[in-house]
Amino acid sequence: MGTALVYHEDMTATRLLWDDPECEIERPERLTAALDRLRQRGLEQRCLRLSAREASEEELGLVHSPEYVSLVRETQVLGKEELQALSGQFDAIYFHPSTFHCARLAAGAGLQLVDAVLTGAVQNGLALVRPPGHHGQRAAANGFCVFNNVAIAAAHAKQKHGLHRILVVDWDVHHGQGIQYLFEDDPSVLYFSWHRYEHGRFWPFLRESDADAVGRGQGLGFTVNLPWNQVGMGNADYVAAFLHLLLPLAFEFDPELVLVSAGFDSAIGDPEGQMQATPECFAHLTQLLQGGYHLESLAESVCMTVQTLLGDPAPPLSGPMAPCQSALESIQSARAAQAPHWKSLQQQDVTAVPMSPSSHSPEGRPPPLLPGGPVCKAAASAPSSLLDQPCLCPAPSVRTAVALTTPDITLVLPPDVIQQEASALREETEAWARPHESLAREEALTALGKLLYLLDGMLDGQVNSGIAATPASAAAATLDVAVRRGLSHGAQRLLCVALGQLDRPPDLAHDGRSLWLNIRGKEAAALSMFHVSTPLPVMTGGFLSCILGLVLPLAYGFQPDLVLVALGPGHGLQGPHAALLAAMLRGLAGGRVLALLEENSTPQLAGILARVLNGEAPPSLGPSSVASPEDVQALMYLRGQLEPQWKMLQCHPHLVA
Repeated sequence: MGTALVYHEDMTATRLLWDDPECEIERPERLTAALDRLRQRGLEQRCLRLSAREASEEELGLVHSPEYVSLVRETQVLGKEELQALSGQFDAIYFHPSTFHCARLAAGAGLQLVDAVLTGAVQNGLALVRPPGHHGQRAAANGFCVFNNVAIAAAHAKQKHGLHRILVVDWDVHHGQGIQYLFEDDPSVLYFSWHRYEHGRFWPFLRESDADAVGRGQGLGFTVNLPWNQVGMGNADYVAAFLHLLLPLAFEFDPELVLVSAGFDSAIGDPEGQMQATPECFAHLTQLLQGGYHLESLAESVCMTVQTLLGDPAPPLSGPMAPCQSALESIQSARAAQAPHWKSLQQQDVTAVPMSPSSHSPEGRPPPLLPGGPVCKAAASAPSSLLDQPCLCPAPSVRTAVALTTPDITLVLPPDVIQQEASALREETEAWARPHESLAREEALTALGKLLYLLDGMLDGQVNSGIAATPASAAAATLDVAVRRGLSHGAQRLLCVALGQLDRPPDLAHDGRSLWLNIRGKEAAALSMFHVSTPLPVMTGGFLSCILGLVLPLAYGFQPDLVLVALGPGHGLQGPHAALLAAMLRGLAGGRVLALLEENSTPQLAGILARVLNGEAPPSLGPSSVASPEDVQALMYLRGQLEPQWKMLQCHPHLVA
C-alpha cells in the first residue's frame, strides 16, 4: 500500500489559441511546473506512477448529458474561429482541438485513482490533471472546466464499488458550483467548499455560493459552503475552518472515501485568490483529512500534499495562529446554517452572527471587486518571501522507532519501523532517575534508558517519532523525566498530552515552554493558560469534540516542536481512539511525536500507534455518537475560560457595539 501519482503528458496539449486575458492563466505550465518540482524533490520516484487513461463516454455520462458530451467531441474537428465562437457561448472557457482528448484523460485519471484506492492497490494518491473540473455542469463547460472530474469519480465510486458515503472537499479559491449542482439533492455525497465570495462580488457571482445554501430535498445538510468575504485568509483561518466546521461534520458522516478537489489558487502568491496560506498549510489539511495559477506556489503546494500522502510529517506552520474576525464570522455563519442537520453542531452554541448591512452586495449581480478591497488583517502582513524559504524538511534516517523493555515477538510492525535495542549511558540514566523513587527498580531504570536514547535521537533529528514503554508504577516519573529532558536538550515548546493518572509535576517551571493537557482529570479545569485538565469523554462523539474543539486548537495555537503523548494508568482509551489522537497530533512539531505506554499495554496498541506515527491512516471509529451533556458542559466551560488566551479556540467573532 503506497501513494499513486496519476498523470499523462498529453494533458498539456490543450492551450489558448487567441487573445483572452480571462483565460490565459489556464496554461500547460500549471501541470509541468508541479511535476518538475515533484521530480526535483524526489517525490515522484517514491510514488506508484500510473499513466492516465481516457474516460469512456459512458463514464462521462454518469454526470453529463449525451448532448453535451457530443458537443465537446465535435470540437476535435473545428477550426480556430469556430472554436472561439463556441467558447464564447460559455463563461470563462476556451476550446482547442485537443480539448476532448485532454478532458477525457483528466476524468479518467480520477477514475484510475479511485479504482486503485478502493481495490487496495494503493492507500491514497494524487491525480495531476487539466482541464480542471469542479465548475463543469451537466450540460455546460464553465470556468476552464469541461468535464467534472471529481463528480465523475464520485459517481463511479458509487456505481462500480457500491459506496454510500463519499466526502468531497473543495479547497480551490473559487466555488465549485458544478459539484454542488450535481449532488445537491444526494445524501450520499457530502460536499464542502470554501471559496472567495466577497458577499457575491467574486466569480462566479452566485447567491448559492453563500453559507445558507445547504442542499435540497434529501440532500439538505450535505452541501457545506464556507464563503470567505475578505481576501488574505491565512494558515490559522484554514485550520480553524477544518477544526470547527469540516471535521466535526466529516466524522459524523463517516465517509468511505474522501475526494479532494485540490485547487491551489487558495495559496499565498496566487493572483486569483489573493490569500495568504502557505504551501505547508496544505500538508496540514491533507494530514487532517487523511488548480492554482501562481506556478511557484502551486508547485510547492502540490509537493506538500504528495509528501503528506506518502506519510512524511507535515512541516511546521509559519505565522501567528489566530483566525481573523472575518474568517470567524464566515465559519460561524456556516455552522449556524448546518446546525439543524448535524448532531455534532446541535449541542454547541452556533447562533448566527449578523453581518454588517453595509457589507452585503446589492440586488442582482454585483460589480467585481476593485483592487485594494477588504483584507483579513490577521494575515495581511504575511510576506510573499515565504515562498522563497525551503519548505520540505530533510527526512530523518528513521521515521519511527519502538523502544520496549523486552522485544515482543507478537508485535507486528511496518517493515521500516525499527525496534530499538540501545539505551542511554547507565550513569546518565541513573542521574535522571535519582529524584524519583519509582525509577530505582532495575526494570524502570532499563525502560528509562531506552526512552532517553530514543528521545535524544528525536531531538538530534535522527528519528522522527517513537514509542517507548515503562512500568505502570513508574509512568508519572518517566514522563516527568521525558518532559525535562526534552526542554533541556533542544525543545523550545513542548506539548504534553497525558491520559490517565498523570498529573503535571508541581515543580515544573511555569515559563510558557510547556503546555500540559491532562485528559481523564477529575474535573474540567483551566489551572493556568498552560495547564488544562478535562475528564475523558465517555462517548465517541464527546472524544471527537474534545480533540477537535480543545486539544487541536490549543496545540496549533501553541505550535510545539516536540509532542509527548502519555497513556498512563487508567487512561481508558481504546486502540482506535488512541490512534486517532496520535494521527491528529502528528501534524504538529514536524511529526516529532513520542508516545509513552505502560509496559503491560497490548502489542496491538503499540502496533497500531507505530503504524499511525509512521504515516498510515488510523482505523475508522465508525458512526459517531453524540457527546454526553456532561462532556459538552466540560468542553464549553474550558473553551470559555481559555478563548481569551488561545485564539484558535474561537469560532465566534467578537461583537462590537
